[in-house]
Amino acid sequence: MFTGSIVALITPMDEKGQICRTSLKKLVDYHVLNKTTAIVSIGTTGESATLSQEEHIKVVMLTLELADDRIPIIAGTGANATTEAVSLTQRFENSGIAACLTVTPYYNKPTQTGLYQHFKAISENTELPQILYNVPSRTGCDLLPETISKLSVFKNIIGIKEATGDLSRINKIKASVPNDFLLISGDDITALDFIQLGGNGVISVTANIAAREMTKLCSYALKGEFIKARLINQRLMYLHEALFLESNPIPVKWLAQKIGLIKYNTLRLPMTSASKFTCLQLEKAIQNAKIQQH
Repeated sequence: MFTGSIVALITPMDEKGQICRTSLKKLVDYHVLNKTTAIVSIGTTGESATLSQEEHIKVVMLTLELADDRIPIIAGTGANATTEAVSLTQRFENSGIAACLTVTPYYNKPTQTGLYQHFKAISENTELPQILYNVPSRTGCDLLPETISKLSVFKNIIGIKEATGDLSRINKIKASVPNDFLLISGDDITALDFIQLGGNGVISVTANIAAREMTKLCSYALKGEFIKARLINQRLMYLHEALFLESNPIPVKWLAQKIGLIKYNTLRLPMTSASKFTCLQLEKAIQNAKIQQH
């Protein structure tokens, strides 16, 4: 369930900034229909930074309810305080959540020893499977391969979302972790190459807009049919790039509304709507990718 195209789901909001159940149901149904392998609820793309913890839990549980056992739900449970990350993780015990995605602590820039102790503490205080999440461009710290290796011995730390875009990391990590330890890309632009080098899939922003295409791309790649996968990836490349012209999830929410997947393009401050230039590029990107309206 944790291979292939996993979507980093956006969090739809109404015009007042409250969670929009109608649009969330449409998104979940869209991913079930297009065979996305799992949904990450309330990660970076889901605007975890601007939701209260109560809202965070509410959206994860609502996503789980709307999924109705049709698709696994992975809960984002990261925090920059270890006690908060443990507490949030424990809220999802026995809930039906399939796993947790736990980002490296942001802003306070821990050492490798601090990162190891942080994830060790979470692992020891839950039975839920844990997927580490390394995204230095967002957090200000980098979970190095040698630290990943040390953490991989914990039975419920099952893999990592590696979002550095550095493909040289794959062999370094694979060489020092168990064979069943999952390596999941967090970078759509390099995801195909990541899988070709031995990765298991991608937690994708692009899948919010092109779920069917990302499912096919990953399916072909995991079967070793790289020519077919690369043809799809070439069609999506401008979209991969355009979705990061401004900070995620600004472009993807605008585009999700544009193609009819959500009703409102609402973000919470300090996130603001996409610029005119970005909107023009996004429109070109969906034309190039041949994405249909919904």
